[in-house]
Amino acid sequence: MTHAQHAGPSTGAQAFAATRHCLTGCAIGEIVGTVLSAALSLSTSTALVLGIVLAFVFGYSLTFIPLVRGGMAFGRAGGITLAADTVSIVVMEVVDNVFVLLVPGAMNAGVTDLLFWGSLIVGLAIAFGPAYLVNRWLIERGGGHAAVHGAH
Repeated sequence: MTHAQHAGPSTGAQAFAATRHCLTGCAIGEIVGTVLSAALSLSTSTALVLGIVLAFVFGYSLTFIPLVRGGMAFGRAGGITLAADTVSIVVMEVVDNVFVLLVPGAMNAGVTDLLFWGSLIVGLAIAFGPAYLVNRWLIERGGGHAAVHGAH
């Protein structure tokens, strides 16, 4: 029996929650990365990489920390976190960053510029759709966040 066959939230609801979780981690990481990059006067390409790295850090943390706080061993929590979140974060980051790269001037906009916030918000909103589809596909097969729920 797969996770999707258990009683509880529908596959769509689970995928939506997993994607919202992914969106939150990615948004926090990208904003923190941009603020740090601006404070440290880093190059645009370094800022891009830092934002992506921090999106993974925050995205993974939103899964990993509750598992460890719930008593799960670090190694098992790490494995479940990687299995649950990696594909979703990759999809979210690729779609979002490609969009931002295509918006003229967005990569050079600072945190006080409307262009920065607009391109970030629209990019993440666009990325939500493909990430949702990936999460739904994974959950239907017992993967993704189904692994997290199965570990509880």
